[in-house]
Formats: sequence, C-alpha cells, structure tokens
Amino acid sequence: MELYLMQHGPNLPKDQDPEEGLSPKGEAVVRATAQALVRLGLRPGLIVASPKQRARQSAALAAEALERDPGDILISDQVKAMSEPGDTLQFLAGLAGQGPLLLVGHLPNLAKVAGAILAPCGTAEVDFQRGGVCALEVAELPAGQGKLLWYLPPALAALVAG
Repeated sequence: MELYLMQHGPNLPKDQDPEEGLSPKGEAVVRATAQALVRLGLRPGLIVASPKQRARQSAALAAEALERDPGDILISDQVKAMSEPGDTLQFLAGLAGQGPLLLVGHLPNLAKVAGAILAPCGTAEVDFQRGGVCALEVAELPAGQGKLLWYLPPALAALVAG
C-alpha cells in the first residue's frame, strides 16, 4: 500500500484567526507542494484530513491540484495532532482497499505514524515541515516494516513545481 503523509501548511496565529487557518504563505506552500505531487504523478485513491481548518484547507488545495473533488475528502478525528498513532494506523488499515492514501494532518501524529510504519519499535523519525510530504510503502497496516520512498520538504517541492 502506498501512503502519503502531508503536514498542513503554515497557519495564521490564533490571535489573527481563532481557527488557525492557512496563512497566505501557507496557501502558497501547499499549492507548490500539490503541484509537485501532480508532476510526480501522484494519484491518491482517497484523501483523508484532520478536521482542523488548516488541514482541511491543505487537503482541499491538494485535491484541486490533483483533479479530485474536494467534497470527497474524508475528514477524521483519527488523524488529529494528538491522536494515538496506533489508532491512526488501525483507521488507515480499514481504508487499504481505497488505493494510495494521502493523509493531511499534524505533528506529532504524522511523525509518530511514519515512525511506527518504518520501525515497529517506533524509533524512526521523519522530520516533517509544514507543507512537506513523504511517501511510504507498507505491505500491511498497522504492522511496521514499511519503506520510506521519499520525503519532499516545501523548499524542494517549490523547485519541483516549477
């Protein structure tokens, strides 16, 4: 199974936006990352996002670039920042038949999920940056022993996007 984990883009501070939606810079970062995913030929079967506004906005921008209907994004509490990685992996295992999955979420959950996939003891780390995305290959969820295919930080995504 292919799994793409993307951290939401940079957001506005709480005093400017109580829901901490994407900042203008965050929108630009996510658009560039989404365009890079298009150039890399990513075709997710399903896009899953945290219910937080910045994650939903990031997922919608990715869906738009990937020519997917933003209305088809699955919103789930299982991918919130403080969700237990085991719960997230169990949730994702139930979606395995949907094809490649693009998960748009938050730290620390994304890093812990990636770590659990890459090393059963959870000692592997992926240094996510806002708007960054990694590609993982795993034979079966929720078990570990996955493989990191690539990590695309926002600065490199901007170069790939052109």
